[in-house]
Amino acid sequence: HMNSDHIKLHIFFRDHPRCAIAFSGGADSTFLLHAALDAGADVRAYYVKSAFQPAWEQEDAVRFAAAMGAKLTVLDAAVLSYPAIAQNDEQRCYHCKRTILTRIIDQATADGYPVLLDGTNASDEEGDRPGMRALGELGVLSPLRLSGLTKADIRRLSRQQGLPSADKPAYACLATRIPTGRKITQDLLWRVEEAENFLFASGFMDFRLRVRGENALLQLRACQHDAFYQRREELVAKLQNWFRDVSVD
Repeated sequence: HMNSDHIKLHIFFRDHPRCAIAFSGGADSTFLLHAALDAGADVRAYYVKSAFQPAWEQEDAVRFAAAMGAKLTVLDAAVLSYPAIAQNDEQRCYHCKRTILTRIIDQATADGYPVLLDGTNASDEEGDRPGMRALGELGVLSPLRLSGLTKADIRRLSRQQGLPSADKPAYACLATRIPTGRKITQDLLWRVEEAENFLFASGFMDFRLRVRGENALLQLRACQHDAFYQRREELVAKLQNWFRDVSVD
């Protein structure tokens, strides 16, 4: 049974039978890649690794693409070499998005894929994402958004289709942990990634670690507060490998 949104998606791929997809392994881009393959499109996925992406994100992307039998190309983007990105002002996300998408467009065009798609959905508001402006400027198309599919629709349909990304929490890049105006360095990103990996390994999910000077502020879901406080001393002692002190919000 196909609902009308799904039919719109099939029509989109009939009209764009050969395309590249900016792929992160998150719920949206995984669903989009699956839909493209399902519609019989000639599609290639592109994952851009940068200092802002933790290693596990690339591992997920590679694993999910392989499970679907999709072609995946991994590209590098030296984001910290661009002063407009590293200086971390209000426009960082826009400059980063433009840099990453341009990297994909250049490679995809060379590979013979003239149209680039991304996983922006109908729940993503124009104002929410500085990255939206970059999409428009570079002519990137967002079929999920064009089809009216919301985040909830994508999770529901992904579950129905047994996609491994169905319940994967949304993940914002490592740069979002660092306050606007503070210069982003490789060392600071590494410390955030290591501390977050330790928390994941300790059983915590869907949290945010915010850098505050030499300290960190850990934002946890209410349901995980007790678990943290029961082991607080042990956890904080370990987190002090990367930050002077850690407080919990």
